[in-house]
Amino acid sequence: MGLDLIIFIAAIFFGAFLYWRESHSNGLYRFFNKIFNSKALQMKSTDKKGFVYQQTFLVRLIFIGFLFLIGIVITRFLIPIDIATISIFASMIVGTLAGTYLANFVFKSGKVIEEKSDSLEDIVHDTIEKGKDFIEDLKTKDAEEVEDQKEMKEKPKGDEKSARERLKDKGLL
Repeated sequence: MGLDLIIFIAAIFFGAFLYWRESHSNGLYRFFNKIFNSKALQMKSTDKKGFVYQQTFLVRLIFIGFLFLIGIVITRFLIPIDIATISIFASMIVGTLAGTYLANFVFKSGKVIEEKSDSLEDIVHDTIEKGKDFIEDLKTKDAEEVEDQKEMKEKPKGDEKSARERLKDKGLL
C-alpha cells in the first residue's frame, strides 16, 4: 500500500474521532469563541456547535485545512525531512472530511434506531402477523378449490342432456 492510501485511511479514522470528540465536548471551540467575540455575540451554553460538529461543508473544509496546514508547518520545523507533500496534504483533508461525514451518518442512524426501536418491533410483529394471515388465506382458498373440484366430479352426468339434444331443443339441428 502506498503512503497516500495509508494516510487517507488514517485521516478517515481521525475525522471520525474528531467528530465524536466534538459531539461530546466543544471546549476548544468555546474558548476561541470567547476570545474572538464580544459578550453579546458569544455562543450560548446550550449550543453544541464545534469546529466540525454541526458545521456546513465549507466551514469544515476551512477548519480542517488550517488544522493540517498548522500541523505541516510544525512538522517541517521539527523534522527537516520532506514528507509533507501536496498529495499527502490533500489526502489528509479529504480523508478527514469523509471521516466526519461518515461519523455523522453513524451517529444519526444510531439515534434513529434508538428512537424507533419500539416502533420497529411493532412493525416487525405486524408484518409477521400479516404474513401468517396471508398463509392461512392461501390454505383456505386451496381447500375451497379442492372441494369445488370434488363437487364438480361428483355430479352425475347421466341426468344432463347431450350436446346434440340441447342443440335440437334450441332448433339449431
